[in-house]
Amino acid sequence: MSPRLAVKKTYKLYIGGAFPRSESGRTLVVEGANIARGSRKDLRDAVRIARAAGAGWAGATAYNRGQVIYRLAEMMEDRRAALAAVCKGMSEVDRAIDRVVWYAGWADKLAQVIGSANSVAGPYFNFTVPEPTGVVGIIAPAEPALLGLVSRMTPALVGGNTVVVIASDAHPLAAIELAECVATADVPSGVVNILTGQRSELAPWLASHMDVAALDLSGADGDAAELERTAAENVKRVVRGDVDRQSPYDISALMELKTVWHPIGM
Repeated sequence: MSPRLAVKKTYKLYIGGAFPRSESGRTLVVEGANIARGSRKDLRDAVRIARAAGAGWAGATAYNRGQVIYRLAEMMEDRRAALAAVCKGMSEVDRAIDRVVWYAGWADKLAQVIGSANSVAGPYFNFTVPEPTGVVGIIAPAEPALLGLVSRMTPALVGGNTVVVIASDAHPLAAIELAECVATADVPSGVVNILTGQRSELAPWLASHMDVAALDLSGADGDAAELERTAAENVKRVVRGDVDRQSPYDISALMELKTVWHPIGM
């Protein structure tokens, strides 16, 4: 008998809780693997689905969001070997898992840190409370491939936002391996959407899309200035984060502060 040929893995997009091929049928070979080359239509579909998923995710209790994100860390722990194979090794995977756990713990504590009860001259209660911004577009950093994506995606999710990620051109496999963890971690479909392909083709449409409320350019490199100008045309919030940092203020950077007045005694 001839020796068995192992099944070679193909890497697809992650949109709406499923792993579709690109609607264009195009693929790329990157890092020795066949990956889907996402199109403008794939991006539009991902944004539409992320926007539709926003109400349910934002409406969940902060404690529940923390539980779901902690579950993501559990799934990453189960897939440590697979994740290590697509980044710089087990050390990076362990740091990424620990960072997910750290952010999960902030889910039900952030409101007390960045919210406030305000003193006002009148018979009113006045509160400032954080709310999600909406759909956050993320240009994933190339290095470190896994930790960098986790460091930018997780704060957005903790704050109740949904995300559309454009994976790194150079190291896209970490993003799709992470998507396989997301798919089994009780994250509602549509909350996380990840596209592989060519950043130069996809990023301008993400920056200009009217249903994207904020744009994370941490992985945009030389394209950042032009993408920021495009985002400014429809008044998007633009952030650039440090992939080596974990901070509650990376969560609050993607949230709105809402002030509520209420008469005393009513």
